[in-house]
Amino acid sequence: MGAKFLESEADVKSLRVDPARPLFSAEHDEILAGHTADVYFVKTLQVLRAEGKADVPVVAEIFPRSEGMLAGVEEALRLLQNRPPGLGAIEVWAMDEGEWFSPKEVVMRIAGPYSAFGVYETAILGILAQSSGWATAARRVVEAAGGKPVSSFGARHVHPAVAPVMERAALLAGASGAACILAAKLQGKEPVGTVPHALMLILGDTVSGALAYHHHTAPDSPRIILVDTYKDEAEESLRVAEVLGKALEGVRLDTPGERGGVTPDLVAEVRARLDQAGYRHVKILVSGGLTPERVQQLAAAGADAFGVGSYISSAPPLDMTLDLKMVEGKPVAKRGRIPGIQANPRLRLRIDGRNRVA
Repeated sequence: MGAKFLESEADVKSLRVDPARPLFSAEHDEILAGHTADVYFVKTLQVLRAEGKADVPVVAEIFPRSEGMLAGVEEALRLLQNRPPGLGAIEVWAMDEGEWFSPKEVVMRIAGPYSAFGVYETAILGILAQSSGWATAARRVVEAAGGKPVSSFGARHVHPAVAPVMERAALLAGASGAACILAAKLQGKEPVGTVPHALMLILGDTVSGALAYHHHTAPDSPRIILVDTYKDEAEESLRVAEVLGKALEGVRLDTPGERGGVTPDLVAEVRARLDQAGYRHVKILVSGGLTPERVQQLAAAGADAFGVGSYISSAPPLDMTLDLKMVEGKPVAKRGRIPGIQANPRLRLRIDGRNRVA
């Protein structure tokens, strides 16, 4: 670990960060060293050490304030698994990712010396809250699609440092693919996507762009062509189908809001005109400002697949709280909470001591 682990106010004050660093996002070793923690956790450990209480055994439980789909468990476990060797051993229980949780249901439990994990509360809650928010939104879109493929196109709406985290949450929730290269590769998949409007605008014509794409990309790259850049979407779909024939796998409708966006009537017309011209094999992919309600309507109108970005990426984090529930074997709780461990049979042991169990 290159970054120094923060153990005191003096460590925080002596920490030097280069303001000219290439990017402002935290590096992995900085997160593991506690540099993204709220400073009061470092101060707490300093005080507890002075009082001889930093290593007292505690049990902490994490619970959400609202319902949703759990995501981020794997990353939180990797964080705890890769703590500095000098920190004490812990046990971690957690629900499975992809499970739907209820308000105040315990989704993770950590037991061990407080000094072994206390400084990571900020990071763990952030990982679980943000990932679960994205997964919950993605799941609602996937359900609205009724079994038709949904790809995550949301990387452009979030900081690049967390784009793979967001896309992973969407894939966990049932999305069939992700456009972000790193995100897809981390999940053992190939990224999905064909061309942006830039190609058509530079080449000056949709058919020219379609032919260039067809001639210069790998044979296994899907021939799905964007058809809303210049002319009527139905007209452009037929023009592209005529030149690519059986090679054309699909057309993408991404009509901007300035022109009313993609509507069920537009999808139905494009489907009908393609079918009448003998291009029943051509699928219709829709993207651009989609919500679960719009996805459901467009699927019913004949859309075959969806690219969803902002609805997933803009999902609010699902607020997570970490409470100490046991201190030195005694049940405790802040006012308004029930002291002691709250049973949840869905929790499974994940880390035992310093060993990853599951």
